[in-house]
Amino acid sequence: MPVQRPNEEQLRQLAADLYLHLSEEDVQSFKGLMEPSFRNLDSLEGVSEDLPAVKYPRTPGEFPEAEDNPLGAWYVKSEVQGATSGPLKGRSVALKDNVCLAGVPMMNGASTLEGYIPEIDATIVTRLLDAGATIKGKAHCEYFCLSGGSHTNAHGPVHNPIKHGYSAGGSSSGSAALVGSGEVDMAIGGDQGGSIRIPASFCGIYGMKATHGLVPYTGIMPIENTVDHAGPMTTSVEDNALMLEVLAGSDGLDPRQIDVKTDAYTAALGKGVEGLRIGVVQEGFGLETSLKDVDDKVQEAAAQLQSLGAVLEDCSIPMHKMGGAIWTAIGLEGLTIQMMHGNGFGMNWKGLYLPSMIKAHSAWRDHADDLSETLKVAMLIGEWMSQKYGGTWYGKGQNLSRKLTKAYDQSLEKFDLLLMPTIPGVATRLPEPYAPREEVVARAFEMIPNTAPFDSTGHPAMTIPCGNLDGLPVGLMLVGNHWKEATIYQAAHAYEQAVDWKKL
Repeated sequence: MPVQRPNEEQLRQLAADLYLHLSEEDVQSFKGLMEPSFRNLDSLEGVSEDLPAVKYPRTPGEFPEAEDNPLGAWYVKSEVQGATSGPLKGRSVALKDNVCLAGVPMMNGASTLEGYIPEIDATIVTRLLDAGATIKGKAHCEYFCLSGGSHTNAHGPVHNPIKHGYSAGGSSSGSAALVGSGEVDMAIGGDQGGSIRIPASFCGIYGMKATHGLVPYTGIMPIENTVDHAGPMTTSVEDNALMLEVLAGSDGLDPRQIDVKTDAYTAALGKGVEGLRIGVVQEGFGLETSLKDVDDKVQEAAAQLQSLGAVLEDCSIPMHKMGGAIWTAIGLEGLTIQMMHGNGFGMNWKGLYLPSMIKAHSAWRDHADDLSETLKVAMLIGEWMSQKYGGTWYGKGQNLSRKLTKAYDQSLEKFDLLLMPTIPGVATRLPEPYAPREEVVARAFEMIPNTAPFDSTGHPAMTIPCGNLDGLPVGLMLVGNHWKEATIYQAAHAYEQAVDWKKL
């Protein structure tokens, strides 16, 4: 079908939108000058885009009834059998519902995307299936992934598997709940401000946000290229390391992947922590929203690592406290430009674009009032900053992110790992239906001060459960040098083997 041409009135409006002032003579002139370019575009219609082939058969699946979905964690169940052998043979996996699974519905938590069915598998889906995994379906996530709580999905909240009525965390809420409840062995999460680590911490499982670019993001709905991460969520360190071995590595299609360095992560297991140097970051404790009991539990876990032979020392990284502000400058304006105005993908990068998703997502403009309250807040801030300051604060945030990266790197010259609480608290009660907007937004963003900075800098960071507070899990976060996930797994495994966190 030919590209639609603008009529004279549309061309005048188009010019006005670009701050141009055209006379009637100009309108006719430009209309003629545009025609050869439109004919060039017409010639591309119907030409194959060379999208990745789908290797494994599946059905569209089914939407589970409420009695079969007590946590509200499933979006759609669709079993896809992987290869007959491989390192993940016999393991069941749930995909966060921002990950493309060809032929299976995808809504990314949002009413405005509901009904979309992708035609490709994400790179990581193919890798999981090639490794023998069985994909069991798509897990609910937060509305376009814009919440650290589990209450913004258009179909309703996701409940914590440990305590019904409490948050499972977000935005990978369904992924964490399904792993935490034992319905699946492992899950894929996504992390732009903490969205793997927050729900993993709330649900008492292990969640790794690897180095930016280590896990290909191809075929996953983006938010903002410079903070997009995907990774494993599991009930054990061993499964997490094994899953990352399957997921990691360049695919040649993702612009986030530059000089990717992979490792045999499972080889780090069982090495112990004797002599491992760990810096306890003081700025990660005693935050305005911190619970003292959570800080104490994490300090006790640090002492346990020390008793196992690690060398622990308090360290100060003053700029860590600025990390949330830096993330705000990048994340909110960036997501408004790329995910919303840019229909998810934006432009100006080489890699795999998915026009079907771009078209489906562009319909948000016709239903903008239906967007989540958390997304509306983020967009209003991002749009204001873009209109008022022309992107200069986004640029400042990116420049300061390099400075923050250096601050962490300087400490990581002395230490092998950094340690702090993942979340300053534990899971909170889910907001009631029709709760005030202020409460809805507060429960979405209050938990990110320690997680969000490492999305901006790209350092690998993992949450491990280290105790309970009134029955709700407490998470400890380990942060390493870029591409040094193996060191994190080494320490996490030693702690896991030595301690039953459920009794702490």
